[in-house]
Amino acid sequence: MRGTDDGLVLTDAFIAAAVRCAPPDNKPTTTEVANCLSHLDAEIAALPRIRVVVALGRIGFDAFLHLLKRRGIVVRPRPAFGHGFAHLLPTGQTLIGCYHPSRQNTNTGKLNARMMDVVFRAARRALGP
Repeated sequence: MRGTDDGLVLTDAFIAAAVRCAPPDNKPTTTEVANCLSHLDAEIAALPRIRVVVALGRIGFDAFLHLLKRRGIVVRPRPAFGHGFAHLLPTGQTLIGCYHPSRQNTNTGKLNARMMDVVFRAARRALGP
């Protein structure tokens, strides 16, 4: 699948959003995240072969864990969010935390292209050969 003419290609992957709009101050409330969870749930349900989840930001990370809890899957101990932290879940999926590629994070240097490469290389390794 090809998007803009940036030379990047998305293969065997899907990008889902924990929140559907850009909220004030770029920080959604708990209610906004909860209201959008049913959309994320529907997208994940439509993709039964997901093996790796790269969660963009703590909000995406927490939303995915909340979605699992809603489905009756409680992950104990609760995985810690951190950039590049990978966790094997009881579902057999690997959850990898990644700082959100927001303008704030990229402009301040909290996140750069090399750091994104590290995360997506980890996702590729988690998928195996």
